[in-house]
Amino acid sequence: MGPHPAVAAIRLAVRRVLHDVLNDHLAQDRPGAPLVLVACSGGADSMALASALAFEAPKLGVRAGGVTVDHGLQDGSDLRAAEVALRLRALGLDPVETVAVQVGEATRVAHGTAHRGGGGRHAGGPEAAARDARYAALDATADRLGAVAVLLGHTRDDQAETVLLGLARGSGTRSLSGMAAITGQDGRYRRPFLDVDRQTARRACLIQSLPVWDDPHNTDPAYTRSRLRHEGLPALEKALGKGVVEALARTAQLSRDDADALDAWAADAEGAVLDDSGSLDIAALFALPPAVRRRVLRRAVIAAGAPAGSLFARHIEEVDRLITAWRGQGAINLPGRVGVRRQGGRLVIRRG
Repeated sequence: MGPHPAVAAIRLAVRRVLHDVLNDHLAQDRPGAPLVLVACSGGADSMALASALAFEAPKLGVRAGGVTVDHGLQDGSDLRAAEVALRLRALGLDPVETVAVQVGEATRVAHGTAHRGGGGRHAGGPEAAARDARYAALDATADRLGAVAVLLGHTRDDQAETVLLGLARGSGTRSLSGMAAITGQDGRYRRPFLDVDRQTARRACLIQSLPVWDDPHNTDPAYTRSRLRHEGLPALEKALGKGVVEALARTAQLSRDDADALDAWAADAEGAVLDDSGSLDIAALFALPPAVRRRVLRRAVIAAGAPAGSLFARHIEEVDRLITAWRGQGAINLPGRVGVRRQGGRLVIRRG
């Protein structure tokens, strides 16, 4: 008799990713067995992922380890992180690392703690500050241990939430493409569960008698994603029927395919409009489809020094109007002290 369907589903998802990781490792002719880490918070999604990695890795000759990050945002978080590490070791993972990070005083206050110290307010808010600190810790740990991949427990439900948040920002196709299955330097981060729903992961933990920790922040209405999870998506399913999560996840993949194609087109088109001085030919830009032209413009202003995280659709639209709705307007100032002006038949982009 085979494993429960939920357990079989999470194992199959991990097995597919490990096959890819192993093939990449062999193709690069690296010595020894590759080390794959699972990032585990102790929640149902990441505990299910850890259990599947522990089961599948030895069968493929892959070393399996784990890392848990203590953000220091709640009283007793260090003890909870130590407990998660013990659970990972009990699954047979080795090495297992616990990493404490500092995410700033403003973030701690926002999370309702009394800790002091750290950095100032993060431009993206407390959730973004915690995320940045977490990924920095994961990167450092993977580098130190020589891990070829870090598995993340994002599920299909997380993907659906990400698509809706992107829709609310109105930032275009790329923002609707959600999370990629592979991201990070050299494809370090892998998300095996993007086709697995949250309920399946939780059921797999229950079947395997794996204790899980439910982060109270995930139900705190102070956070946008929490409100979306507990109010927004249920309201959509009530109005539109079941299947909303699956449809949003499909939208993410279709949008990603479209965005990738448009990005590739823009990269090719860039050479035809860019001259040696770094200015862009107005007539050649005007001839491009708007979706391609705006990508070329975004690439150009980022290359000039504008931080990608601070560039919004409205910034690129203003630059685009220098091409499509020229009325003699002056230079446009962008984040990162980057200025864009129209000079004759050229678009000049300079920092300073």
